[in-house]
Amino acid sequence: MLQSIKQLIGNKLGATDGEIGQVKDFYFDDQSWAVRYVYADTGSWLPGRQVLLSPLAFGHLQPVKKVLRVQLSRKQIEDSPSIELHKPVSRQYEEEYHRYYGWPYYWEGDGLWGGMRGFPILDTPLQAVAAAQTTATEAKPARMDAHLRSTQAVKGYHLAAKDGTTGHVCDFVIDEKSWAIIQLVITTGHRFTGKEVVIPVNTVDRISYEESTVFVTLTKEAVENSPEFNPPTS
Repeated sequence: MLQSIKQLIGNKLGATDGEIGQVKDFYFDDQSWAVRYVYADTGSWLPGRQVLLSPLAFGHLQPVKKVLRVQLSRKQIEDSPSIELHKPVSRQYEEEYHRYYGWPYYWEGDGLWGGMRGFPILDTPLQAVAAAQTTATEAKPARMDAHLRSTQAVKGYHLAAKDGTTGHVCDFVIDEKSWAIIQLVITTGHRFTGKEVVIPVNTVDRISYEESTVFVTLTKEAVENSPEFNPPTS
């Protein structure tokens, strides 16, 4: 089933022992288009820091009555590695974060979720995962840079077709099983009166953060004639 990220923003977040805030943003990998973290707005509970929640804490992305639940306690989240607000998410932080929870590294392996199957549900004992990733890290000390981007930041970017600019990004469509963004929702024409269409992410050539633009391999006509967006219903 598909989900609209716009519709998920603002959903409540629940831990195993109470609420922890609401969904503020999603961080996705701009190479694989997989969502790597949910950014939680914890209000006054944990002020001054980002709280990131991996899809590994959720399993499938299935909100129930606009509540997303993680299999973590409030104490586990509170004691997790801290990252300051407005700081980029480094690979060093990600390694520390995954070690804290005993989760596998998604960047080690050929699949969308590393050595796991096509969706982020653990099917290996955590002790074995931790031992395997420690060995892999020791054997490969060089760290790759993370390619994490904010959906809220990319929302509003211009869309540049092969023959000119047409519209802007207004939403993202995500597969609730794999947590992969599969489509961009584009408003064509006027920002407020244009129609919304969907284009597959495999048509994206690159994203320029300096130009606030998503470049695609389609023509303007192909974009404007793409299927209209029908928001998913939960």
